[in-house]
Amino acid sequence: MIKTAIITISDKASHQKREDKSGKLIMEMIKEINGIKVYYNIIPDEKEEIKEEIIKICDNRIADLILTTGGTGLATRDITPEATAEVIEKEVPGITEKMRAETATITPMAYLSRAKAGIREKTLIINLPGNTKAVRECLEVVFDILPHGIDILMGKVTEHKNNSD
Repeated sequence: MIKTAIITISDKASHQKREDKSGKLIMEMIKEINGIKVYYNIIPDEKEEIKEEIIKICDNRIADLILTTGGTGLATRDITPEATAEVIEKEVPGITEKMRAETATITPMAYLSRAKAGIREKTLIINLPGNTKAVRECLEVVFDILPHGIDILMGKVTEHKNNSD
């Protein structure tokens, strides 16, 4: 089981002015990688709140994986990548590069995403868009690598799957 925390970052959803469809979609989709929701919260687009949520989950070992949704675009209030960058210890750029490159074959707007991925303590953090269609597309393209990455992070495996040595 991959213990997963889901953080929806949205001013409107945090004030009950919009339903959190993206967070609910993530809850369903993580089952495909043997994921289980262990934490869920909806917070506004506030840098300090985002940082506090991520730190709390990582430093208290609540989850192996944090999936944020929202705040990765170009709007003034979109600050999820900046908040994430301030709290991660190691960046994992290949995850977001893969998401952008593969989803850009569906829509070139994927290249406007500023999403980050990284590690804090023993938790992998990945920023996802807020749009449900984009969330689905992004998760689908990284589901093939996430379980192995989590296993490496947890110390369950030490070799790469395609290691020919």
